Amino acid sequence: MTHTNARKPQLSFLGMLRRSLTHRRARSFSALVALTVSAAVATALLTLYADLNAKLHKEFRNFGANVVVTASASSPLPPNALAGIQKAAGPDALVAPFAYAVATTDRGTSVVVAGTDFPAVQRLDAWWDLAQWPTAADAALLGDRAANFIADEHDVKLTYAGKPITLVGAGRIKTGGDEDSRIYIPLAALTQWTGVSPTVIEIQIPGGAAAVEAALTRLRAQFPTLQIQPVRQLVEGESRIVDRTHSLMYGSVLLIALTVAVSVLATLSASVLERRRDFALMKALGGSQTQLMALFLLEALVLALAGVVLGYIAGSVAAWAISQANFHTATLPRLSVLPLVLLLNIAIAALAALFPIRVLRGLQPAALLKGE
Repeated sequence: MTHTNARKPQLSFLGMLRRSLTHRRARSFSALVALTVSAAVATALLTLYADLNAKLHKEFRNFGANVVVTASASSPLPPNALAGIQKAAGPDALVAPFAYAVATTDRGTSVVVAGTDFPAVQRLDAWWDLAQWPTAADAALLGDRAANFIADEHDVKLTYAGKPITLVGAGRIKTGGDEDSRIYIPLAALTQWTGVSPTVIEIQIPGGAAAVEAALTRLRAQFPTLQIQPVRQLVEGESRIVDRTHSLMYGSVLLIALTVAVSVLATLSASVLERRRDFALMKALGGSQTQLMALFLLEALVLALAGVVLGYIAGSVAAWAISQANFHTATLPRLSVLPLVLLLNIAIAALAALFPIRVLRGLQPAALLKGE
């Protein structure tokens, strides 16, 4: 008998909680939708944030070199410089050599001819606009403006210091930069034709500004006679974009949280005002102030937890879709963000319940039941 009686208050309390959530379904549903939106946005942004740096740095690798090594007549590239620079820059760095000579076209126009390693440049400068990368040993890739100086784009005839060469045109490139005014040929062909060795090595160092600075320190220590400079616009632009993206994500989460808090506050406040007589009756029948407040807080907590479950699922799907659309790689759901999302929703529900709780504390059962 004692055991059965001890369970009655618990059952009654849970029954009141169930009726409280289902009696005014529109109010409960409105609060649930708001808390679900909050959890979904937080889940999506936090999931994307987890590997945002890696994805942004990967995208920036498509924009070409962020460090340039330049030699001069007085300080030429040492033997095996390419291997040494690759080692100092790091195993994940992309490195491509360039040699330059000024030749004369079959129309008598001077043009810059650049010798390079096409497979290396294809990895380094994937953003170049061209139909197909050449593979032949005598291929010539014509810049969009340089092609106008050639009589026959398929049979490229050039002369350097009285030495003629005939190359096979492999198409055009268009970058909007200096590359459009050059003709690119294999490095071995240029060296054999002109005797000119590489004087420039372009490097793409993965990571942010800190990784680039660390690599610069190693390169300058190992090659003190060479001019080693970062492409400041690219390095600083990458750092600014990453930082601003982080700030935008933080601000978005905060703004959504505040908006949801206001919405839930309005819903819970309206719910308390509508049920003042019910709460007054509960007080008159012996319900304590603590029980009423616990019932109301538990109601808000249940809605918050339900919103987290629904929001986590929706947010994970949204993060996957956003990542696939913008970075072409899927971002998988992360359980590590769930505690943060749960904490955010509980905080929103608790803050939104503060005003209604103050209303509950000020209820006067006698006056309300008399209709005053």
